[in-house]
Amino acid sequence: MKLVSVNVGKPQTVNWKGKEVETGIYKESVDGVVKVNSLNLEGDQQADLKVHGGVSKAVYAYPSEHYEYWKSVYPEKNLDWGKFGENLTTSGVLETEINVGDQYKIGSAIFEVTEPRMPCYKLGIKMEDDSILKKFLEANYSGFYFKVVQQGELQAGDSIELVQRDDYGFTVSEMSSLYWNEKKNKPLLEKALGFPKLLDSWKPFFEDKLKELS
Repeated sequence: MKLVSVNVGKPQTVNWKGKEVETGIYKESVDGVVKVNSLNLEGDQQADLKVHGGVSKAVYAYPSEHYEYWKSVYPEKNLDWGKFGENLTTSGVLETEINVGDQYKIGSAIFEVTEPRMPCYKLGIKMEDDSILKKFLEANYSGFYFKVVQQGELQAGDSIELVQRDDYGFTVSEMSSLYWNEKKNKPLLEKALGFPKLLDSWKPFFEDKLKELS
């Protein structure tokens, strides 16, 4: 497992359907050592802190393996690392294989997987295609958020080491699939609600879905 690219960026104001929108989704790959702070990477900043950033969404990671799929969907686009707004482009760390709650060491920093990324309209702005929101959910290539357990430093090329495996076994892919592809999967909804580390922000959504099936 390896860190392929480190991507940072400050919020920008863009025009969207006649309105000015501030977004932090525009990231650029950077070389050299980058400091990992408790709420973000050095040189990075989130725009709308109501839905982005915070302790549980301090750093966003996205598998490099998914880029081949997106190149087939958008052959005309230049898909540089960081295109999906990720801070860390990874290799060998897939949503189907990692559990929410797993901890990883990258460089001298330690991170814990907290939740999958649910796309908002700003991804549509970035890709110049509003339909990517549906495509993103259907593909179930969500990437995943980290909280920072231990601050430190990292850089592209660092290894990604599993420090602690969460024994409950609730994968990022399972969690994200409940939002779209598996939203009527009662056993999986029950598994989600039984997960001790499930964030409070997700509980009402899963509870409502389970009630609809009862």
